[in-house]
Amino acid sequence: MDITFLLNGETVELRDVAPTNTVLDWLREQRGLTGTKEGCNEGDCGACTVMARAPSGTWAAQNACIMLLPHLHGREIRTVEGVAAPDGTLHPVQQAMITHHGSQCGFCTPGFITSMAAAHANGATDHNDKLAGNLCRCTGYAPIARAAEAAAQEPVPAHITARSSLAPTPQPAIPESADALAAWYAAHPQATLIAGATDVGLWVTKKLADLEEVAFLHRVSDLDYVTVTEDEIRIGATTPIATLRRAIAPHHPSLAELFRRYGSEQVRTAATIGGNIANGSPIGDSPPALIALNATLHLRHGDTRRSLPLEEFFVDYGKQDRAPGEFVEAVSLPRQPDTLRCYKLSKRFDQDISAVCGCFAITVTDGTVTQARIAFGGMAATPKRAAATEAALIGSAWGEATITQAQTAMTADYTPLSDMRASADYRMKTAQNMLHRYWLESTGTATSVLEVQP
Repeated sequence: MDITFLLNGETVELRDVAPTNTVLDWLREQRGLTGTKEGCNEGDCGACTVMARAPSGTWAAQNACIMLLPHLHGREIRTVEGVAAPDGTLHPVQQAMITHHGSQCGFCTPGFITSMAAAHANGATDHNDKLAGNLCRCTGYAPIARAAEAAAQEPVPAHITARSSLAPTPQPAIPESADALAAWYAAHPQATLIAGATDVGLWVTKKLADLEEVAFLHRVSDLDYVTVTEDEIRIGATTPIATLRRAIAPHHPSLAELFRRYGSEQVRTAATIGGNIANGSPIGDSPPALIALNATLHLRHGDTRRSLPLEEFFVDYGKQDRAPGEFVEAVSLPRQPDTLRCYKLSKRFDQDISAVCGCFAITVTDGTVTQARIAFGGMAATPKRAAATEAALIGSAWGEATITQAQTAMTADYTPLSDMRASADYRMKTAQNMLHRYWLESTGTATSVLEVQP
């Protein structure tokens, strides 16, 4: 396919681009922009971070190692070589890194610079969160954080705020609307749909997969939305997790906090809610929370649409209720009082895969449980509701005896496996303890947890 984009302010046109070429490899090997480093090559370390501008005009830090070259079509990116002004004047974050001695061996520094510059352009102040996806081998985080704080006081340079016009030629495999996607996918039902590539990118870099037919969804702007009405919250499939996190926070803050731990800033700005659902992972973090909130999934094939409860979409390990040529169009949640609490257990606090993710939405009226929706990831072959646990709760007094009874019932809901992340016994015990924690917190009892500032 042919693509057109802006690189450090320059228009670039490429012909016959292979869909599995990564932006990182192209930058280094074809353009000689070697400031963008290869570290993990799986979107974890941040050494390859570049700045990418969203259609809204905001800048986002993203991992070039799992960004595929067609993702650049119609977009603007800046590498560390393009952070300084055209006349060579350093960007405030570059000057601050010098002033505060933020560079040690230097390998990670370009990624930190681009992450900091993107955050600086957006007026961010939560530096620890914005930089959680950048790893420093020298463990010199303190001066880097001081540099970010100092740079935040300086204005955004004009070359970063300036917008350049770009009118790329439409490409069939890079659709620009949901209607165009529906028509193309119905005609190419075996194709791979690629949104943020936070999963598919690893197929390429780790499995060396050769993807034949693909469609890139980053320009399907009419699926990138969060609409809130009196009755529901509806979320378009290509909505990035970072956007959804901000939109959902006023309604379900525990879910917003779960999204913060979902992945690094680089991953959250690329990954989409539709992709996280459609890949059907048993340890995806969003499905348990959405199931607990009684979410409805909306699917489309051509001009035909259908809806089903999200929990019914996951049929078995690696199998979803989705026909060839059918794609996730949206997910919707009924507006409801916020009783949701999400608990994620992982070996590392930030940007780690869950061993167990438990989500609870329980309604207590006059001391009696009247409603309960509980779902877990990591406990079964699919994200799964705890039906027996819910039944043990509903109609019973909201007290420790009921919690103990429901914990026992949970063994009828799940037969977890043992793997590198946790043993089966550990998973069951921690899942049961999450229910106990929910009860303790509902009574105002403090729970002993690691407090990490967002």
